[in-house]
Amino acid sequence: MGSPKSKPALERLGHDIRGARLRRGIAVADLAVRAGTSPSTVARLEKGDPGVGIGTLADVLVVLGLIDRLADLIDIRKDDLGLALAAERQPRRGRSFTTALRRQKAKGKTAQEDTDVVDLDGASF
Repeated sequence: MGSPKSKPALERLGHDIRGARLRRGIAVADLAVRAGTSPSTVARLEKGDPGVGIGTLADVLVVLGLIDRLADLIDIRKDDLGLALAAERQPRRGRSFTTALRRQKAKGKTAQEDTDVVDLDGASF
């Protein structure tokens, strides 16, 4: 479970959680009780096990006072690739049919020269 690319990131996350726990002087058993999980799950989380649920991670971060960091993990306002792709998919403003007709009329083309007579209010004959 877990890709080779995610393994180092999860191990670093586990190492950082362990460091935060130790700086606060909290034992694994105490952290587990306060987070509502087992000491073995906390140990697995600290080892970077990809099988530990994100809910457990969130509970541990609440106990450590770091839950805001989880909410900031993926900030879509800072997702440069996603913003660029979304900008490419934005519809381009085009000229309406009525605007094109008005431009033709302004150039001197009369309605009699056309095979179809088009009313600018939208009715076509």
